[in-house]
Amino acid sequence: MNEDKKLKQRYEIDNKYKWNIKEMYADDEAWEADFASLDELVNTAAYFEGRLGESAITLRNALKARDAMWQKAEKIYVYAHMKSDEDTRVAKYQELDRRSQALLAQLSAKLSFFTPELTELDNETVKKFIAEDDELKVYSYMLFDLMRRREHVLPKEQENLMAQFGEISGAPKEIFSMINNADMKFGNITDADGDEIELTHGNYVSLMESRNRNVRREAYEKLYDAFIKQKNTLASTYFYNVKKNVISSKIRKYPSSLAAALDGDNIPEAVYIKLIEAVNAKLPAMHKYMEIRKRLLGINELHMYDIYAQLADMPEKKVEYEYALNTVREALKPLGKKYIDDMNAGIEAGWIDVFENEGKTSGAYSFGSYDSMPYVLLNYNNKFKDAFTIIHELGHSMNSLYTRQKQPYIYGGHSIFTAEVASTVNECLLMHDLLSKCEDKLEKLYLLTIYIEEFRATVFRQTMFAEFELMTHKAVEDEEILTCERLCDIYGKLNQKYFGAEVVCDERIAMEWARIPHFYNAFYVYKYATGYSAAVAISNKLINEGIDARNAYIDFLAAGDSDYPIELLKGAGVDMSNSEVVESALNTFENLIDQLDELTK
Repeated sequence: MNEDKKLKQRYEIDNKYKWNIKEMYADDEAWEADFASLDELVNTAAYFEGRLGESAITLRNALKARDAMWQKAEKIYVYAHMKSDEDTRVAKYQELDRRSQALLAQLSAKLSFFTPELTELDNETVKKFIAEDDELKVYSYMLFDLMRRREHVLPKEQENLMAQFGEISGAPKEIFSMINNADMKFGNITDADGDEIELTHGNYVSLMESRNRNVRREAYEKLYDAFIKQKNTLASTYFYNVKKNVISSKIRKYPSSLAAALDGDNIPEAVYIKLIEAVNAKLPAMHKYMEIRKRLLGINELHMYDIYAQLADMPEKKVEYEYALNTVREALKPLGKKYIDDMNAGIEAGWIDVFENEGKTSGAYSFGSYDSMPYVLLNYNNKFKDAFTIIHELGHSMNSLYTRQKQPYIYGGHSIFTAEVASTVNECLLMHDLLSKCEDKLEKLYLLTIYIEEFRATVFRQTMFAEFELMTHKAVEDEEILTCERLCDIYGKLNQKYFGAEVVCDERIAMEWARIPHFYNAFYVYKYATGYSAAVAISNKLINEGIDARNAYIDFLAAGDSDYPIELLKGAGVDMSNSEVVESALNTFENLIDQLDELTK
């Protein structure tokens, strides 16, 4: 095997390309000290039990104590999880991760009395307490949102039981993660240069983009064959994850698991359903794209392993990490000098873990606690598209940075509904910048297909996932057992519907449901599609409307969880309560397909 293509061990990677996790804890002993102090503190939570309605001062002190505990617990968990992700083979950090999860479950159980006790308070009492204590005002949104969801809160004893089962209910996700990241191996394949390389999660997509069809086919078949070997275990794991969601929603008196999942953000079910309907209405544009793709690839049959194949190459086939960073900085100029300066300071401080190493968890994410850097995990592979991953994850991290600077801990997080806007606006700005400067026809073709692929992967693909989740949860709600055969039947038919008659959908692609980590966070993926649609609208405002749009958007980034997602987005200039934003984005996709068709005739 070519040594340059062999995955490095983590110790072989230069520290400047690793995240500065020591900024959280100097060493594991410091983590252990925090763990022990929180473990002791958890038991003090009982002091407030039964007393939340006693007075404004008691309520304020209780909420502050709860926040302090969760803030420390979050930091403990984030560190352990990130250390585990550095190399999932290291048993020590798997153990720290499990211990932190167990501590979170313990804390959740000890604090489970808060929600039922608070919902026992009437609105007038809450208003009275807030009027009496200025320090309670910050909790107004949280308290009245809780009142809104009063009917779905269980009596205190039952909430405690639910909290105690928290660690167990996360088992399907943990089992999937261990199978997917630690245990599963895909073997070696021969790359386009004739070298034998190991097939991994990290290099799979780049291999599927190869202009060499044999490379694509071999990578595709070997990856899915590995999942097929685990098909029954993975089907059981996913089925019980869905079953957990369905049972939990019934216990909490929701009409469906979808309603339960959307209620936290106060999102109407109609938003989810209308997204699926809008995307289904534009499937002819996707089918036209498949026809164009087949023509440009010059093949008789378009298979699923041809879907990601590059239709054109950029002049630079290898894009160094530092070059990608400069490209990102240039594209983000519409967000202003301060945004770019703050981002640069974060990169220098060690936000980003750049390259893949043996055992490192796959994919990319932005992560961190309220008290830490907004870290970024990458598996950078020297491809031009990796710049889009960088700018995406930095969008999340800048969102976290600005939110934590402005919001108290209670509102220091983000709904995924809004968080995906922050990341995708950055991607849209990058694409706009690149296309606006492009003069070469081949380069324009490349960029155009990249933009179309972003739409396909983020709007169409994620909506297909959302439709799959809707169907599988409905099946379990109807007391159906999800066998591997049933899951493959549902997914296979959906895949054919979305890609159309031009694509040969074989039995392997019917197993794709088995490799999607997001399915273990139910009804999560639709937010990518809605977020992308909102981002297209906001990025256009930033480019065309200047400083007012920028200021409104930066305010949005700093708003955190201080209001419902739909209301926060209205502040940034888009209204997601109707389908017009999604339909407008889909019209943009249709226009891009027409441009591609015209450019390649």
